[in-house]
Amino acid sequence: MDTFPIRYIEPVFRPPSEANSLILPVTNGCSWNNCRFCEMYTQPQKKFRARDEAEVLDEIRRCGERLIVQRVFLADGDALVLPTHRLLTILRHLREHMPEVERVASYCLPRNLRKKSVDELKELADAGLKLVYVGAESGDDEVLARVNKGETYESTRSALVKLQQAGITRSVMILNGLGGEALSKQHAQNSARLMNQTQPEYLSTLVVSFPDGDGRFREGFTDFEPLDQQSLLAELEMLLESLELKSTVFRSDHASNYLALKGVLGQDKAGLLAYIRRAIENPQGSPLRQEWQRGL
Repeated sequence: MDTFPIRYIEPVFRPPSEANSLILPVTNGCSWNNCRFCEMYTQPQKKFRARDEAEVLDEIRRCGERLIVQRVFLADGDALVLPTHRLLTILRHLREHMPEVERVASYCLPRNLRKKSVDELKELADAGLKLVYVGAESGDDEVLARVNKGETYESTRSALVKLQQAGITRSVMILNGLGGEALSKQHAQNSARLMNQTQPEYLSTLVVSFPDGDGRFREGFTDFEPLDQQSLLAELEMLLESLELKSTVFRSDHASNYLALKGVLGQDKAGLLAYIRRAIENPQGSPLRQEWQRGL
């Protein structure tokens, strides 16, 4: 049998909502790769590099000959680190050889957009880039510094505003529990402030976890005390309470979460808060996930 048209370097990551997408690596690894909470691209074979453009374009051509897909996800960790002209070449090649594709998406670090203008982003949107996933993690500068995110409240806000102005849909992720016990309140409140200022189309929460141990994380956050289940729910309640969103699709149904939540903010805010409060007051009678049901 012929081999699959795309050459992957394992492991390959993608957002849950890209489960049915064709994963097209245009970079390998993550250009920043210094976040202390993240172990996605720490293996030697995942050292960051831009993939050879000719190889990527050839893979697109061969995929077009063999596959019919409606969605494509540009991997790995931050495809938008590539220069705009290279991204446009890839997007135009997708349109030429895979005309059935309706949406192209990618991860996006806020730092990727510092040198990209709104006009450049509009070009990318017109060429097919419709959705980006932004790992904000937190809106609190102290938390961001402790975990070595390489971003600030302002750098993330600026990136999200640029994307909005360019007409690119934004799916933002906040990490529940990232500030530990000491910084929980400011983490929740400043993350809500960031979301209120930028009004993303999608917002999700995951729970910070360390499947390979927390040694790397504690190198820069030596006094970190993780939140227990009840404290994580209390922080999530504080986040939702502080959110003033108009029409943002909200999800906390990732496997790392204890309590699965789905709704639109703000119309479902009161109902979601009531649901969380019932879980806090009566955990035994609530549909909380057991430890064995959680994971990455």
